Amino acid sequence: MEEYQDQSLRGKVFQKIREEILSGVYQDGEELREVTLGEKLGVSRTPVREALRQLELEGLVTIVPNKGAYVTSISRKDVEDIYKIRSLLEGLCARWATKNITEQQILDMEETLLLSEFHLKRNGKVKTIQVSELDSKFHKVLYEASNSRILEHLLTDFHKYVKMTRQMSVGAPDRAEQSIEEHRAILDAIKAKDADLAEKLADEHVMKVMENLHIEG
Repeated sequence: MEEYQDQSLRGKVFQKIREEILSGVYQDGEELREVTLGEKLGVSRTPVREALRQLELEGLVTIVPNKGAYVTSISRKDVEDIYKIRSLLEGLCARWATKNITEQQILDMEETLLLSEFHLKRNGKVKTIQVSELDSKFHKVLYEASNSRILEHLLTDFHKYVKMTRQMSVGAPDRAEQSIEEHRAILDAIKAKDADLAEKLADEHVMKVMENLHIEG
């Protein structure tokens, strides 16, 4: 039981630090001090040290011997690779959703689209946070609709990994409007049980998001 609790604690520390790196709490090159993180999370240095080693394997942290651990930025190639892989998985997800989606999930996706359109018309300009949250919600329901825990986990992980760069893309007014239209087309194809079209549109949607990114490196 004690070993299980230790593993659970290490996992929670890893997920917390990872989420804060991906959401921009820690900047590129910033040092991640074990003592500071331990105090912040209310844990000893051991689970923090193990989490940093795991983050190094993911390429999010660089550990310099006798100096410390530093945040590593995501390069343009990293993001492009992730989006290319994600586009294939997202297409598969849409295909499976045409068979497995529930009426409630359709209603939930319709609601996100209506809210997105409402905010665009009401504000006259896009509020990045609002649009990003609605975009995430649409994809979250889509992933669930695939009825595959493995696929949902993979896509959710990719979605988090490029969180900041995705916000940069969706935050552009023209792109936000296009994204909503693409979401609408994907949902219409799913509702029509057209798996081939749903897969094609979902694949293209992710690649269009990537094309609108502006990342250095």
